[in-house]
Amino acid sequence: MQLINKKNPGWLGLLLITLLLVLLLRNRAMASGARHFTELEFPPLPEIQLPEYERYQLPNGMVVYLMEDHELPLVSGSAIIRTGSRLEPPHQVGLAELTGTVMRSGGTLEHPAAELNEMLEQRAAIVETSIDTTSGNAGFNTLSEDLPTVFNLFAEVLRSPAFAEEQLLLAKTQLQGQIARRNDDPGDIASREFSKLIYGNTSPYGRTVEYTTLANISRADVIDFYQSYFRPDGIILGIVGDFESTKMKELIAQTFADWQPPSRTIIEELVSPSQENLGGIFFVEQPQLTQSNILLGHLGGQLDNPDYPALSVLNGVLNGFGGRLFKEVRSRQGLAYSVYGFWSPSYDYPGLFIAGGQTRSEATVAFVQSILTEIDKLRTTPITPEELAYAQEKTLNSFVFNFEQPSQTLSRLMGYEYFGYPADFIFQYQRGVKATTIEDIQRVAQQYLNPEQIVTLVVGNANEIKPPLTHLNPDVKLVDISIPEPQKS
Repeated sequence: MQLINKKNPGWLGLLLITLLLVLLLRNRAMASGARHFTELEFPPLPEIQLPEYERYQLPNGMVVYLMEDHELPLVSGSAIIRTGSRLEPPHQVGLAELTGTVMRSGGTLEHPAAELNEMLEQRAAIVETSIDTTSGNAGFNTLSEDLPTVFNLFAEVLRSPAFAEEQLLLAKTQLQGQIARRNDDPGDIASREFSKLIYGNTSPYGRTVEYTTLANISRADVIDFYQSYFRPDGIILGIVGDFESTKMKELIAQTFADWQPPSRTIIEELVSPSQENLGGIFFVEQPQLTQSNILLGHLGGQLDNPDYPALSVLNGVLNGFGGRLFKEVRSRQGLAYSVYGFWSPSYDYPGLFIAGGQTRSEATVAFVQSILTEIDKLRTTPITPEELAYAQEKTLNSFVFNFEQPSQTLSRLMGYEYFGYPADFIFQYQRGVKATTIEDIQRVAQQYLNPEQIVTLVVGNANEIKPPLTHLNPDVKLVDISIPEPQKS
């Protein structure tokens, strides 16, 4: 094989010129020296712009959002359904989750599960359903050319699920497996038990599915739960992608316009939760661990709180890279593998203020004390102008990334309507963040961070925690995480 073309020796000169240019540019870069990250300049992030969309309502009460996006030949849709696991009876915890799972996995009255799966797989399409704490959710993704077929299947799943008995049994078995494995991960233990300590273990926001509650659920119960809450006047449907609105409206009318809400209306009065334990040290013994998983916090608030923007800036001061907890607890004191702290609100019930992280067992007490010290500093000492500017910029910049895709924006708009928020809540929030002052940060820290109400939960190895947790409080309460055995039939 001949590597050199002797008839065209110009390649050698070209190679030499290229090498000289590389060396010249390299030397210039080295001479200029590397710039510190604080000297780097970046263009400002773009302002949030809402894509054009249309909102309308069908005569049966279903609300529809349409947002065209012709960048790719894809269409996706999502529906929010006015339901949630907080509406299931206390003796049937797991009913909502089973309903949301088997709606899809059990097929429809027109298409059994295997046939439905095959039709979707042939088109590389997806239809999914689920029910979480505060809402039901259904969605689809498809190529534009398959939209009529897939959308009709999506409508079938919403309107006429079969709830096949064998799929319900399979879903129950899967939940039983989750119960059996729920103490395998210390982080999962901490998160689950902390919610119980704050909301109460019988609260819809703290309770967990058990073998006994699963045993109380029949197929008839699942069907009744579905029929009680899945109705057109309780659904917000959003569709984004490569479609023509006129044709999409026709398709929606063909599949949903004749769906009439039942005469029976269930009015659910939601009780706002209160904090179950006002302070205290709680411990979960896990003798196999070499580190502690720690959570501290108390009941928080809602997104519609006028102080939410200021509290978001407070989060920026306290949390993340550049935040006080990271710099002090992790970097300077070396007490944590990970550390965080933030006021985390929910839409229509109080969320949490929560802080925590993981640390080596012998540093557990020092870790807790360090976080409490930083919380106290926020309450008693004004932050610096530099901290305020950094936290505001971080908060605003990170918020922009929630609107990179039209589907993200549409999801926000639908969520705001579902929970009764104004459509311009996005911009109200941004204005509030920009208007936050140093005085606001100290005021909200004093008002919303309450050290006397902080619950501390540690999941770890008591023999390795030195000094012991009694150094924080002589009354350390043990948390029982044993899993109740299923009842024998």
